Amino acid sequence: MEDLDFTGKTAIITGGTKGLGRGMATRFLTAGADVVICARRPPEEPVAADGREAVFAAADVRDPEQVAGVVEAAVERTGRVDTLINNAGGAPPADSATVSPRFNEKIVALNLMAPMAFSQAVYPVMQNQDSGGVILNISSVSGIRPNPMGIAYGAAKAGLLNLSETLAVEWGPKIRVLTVTVGLIVTEDAHLYYGDDAGIAAVGETIALGRMGQPDDVADVCLFLASPMARWMSGANIKVHGGGEKPAYLGVSTGEVAAEES
Repeated sequence: MEDLDFTGKTAIITGGTKGLGRGMATRFLTAGADVVICARRPPEEPVAADGREAVFAAADVRDPEQVAGVVEAAVERTGRVDTLINNAGGAPPADSATVSPRFNEKIVALNLMAPMAFSQAVYPVMQNQDSGGVILNISSVSGIRPNPMGIAYGAAKAGLLNLSETLAVEWGPKIRVLTVTVGLIVTEDAHLYYGDDAGIAAVGETIALGRMGQPDDVADVCLFLASPMARWMSGANIKVHGGGEKPAYLGVSTGEVAAEES
């Protein structure tokens, strides 16, 4: 469809070298976009699709100067930035009672302050383009439900919701800003969190649609949100989580009435 043709448009995708970000970069490449990906280290293999390759820019997204450098590199290469996907993020588990303030600062810097800085960096570019631009902030279900062993991560992801809502009001109508709240995804690191294939399948059974997500499941939604087809969407939180995790009580309840009502 013409509205999903991104030929001549430029997308910056943070954390685009692997996992969910790599899936997004590949999807935008297949749609014709010029894609710039950034991370601290280059991808082990080029991020490419349909004979086209994403441009890599080394950057620590927690450093505003390096963030500005990525935006400058994209503009120098193509003259524009149409889509920014703030995807870089994550956090290892840490006990909430003993985790250090320094650790929490780093997690918040990566998952909240970095998207804020990147959004500010692309603002003048997008505002000066006739077509404006779209910013997608990739959040997590950890930001909309309890997140044991991850207070800083959950709080930072929750903060992205307000960041998107605020910027949507301040920067509209030229710039649309949206949150994409992502559920449990199978990436190359999934075994670290969910175990072997049997563990991944068991976790998938707790999700309404019966499986964990794949990067393409999220990438396709992001492509739609960045396209003219989503032209009247801004400030919204789009949940891409397979219907969400089933309430825990359903797995332990022995009441027939509870089972029937569910």
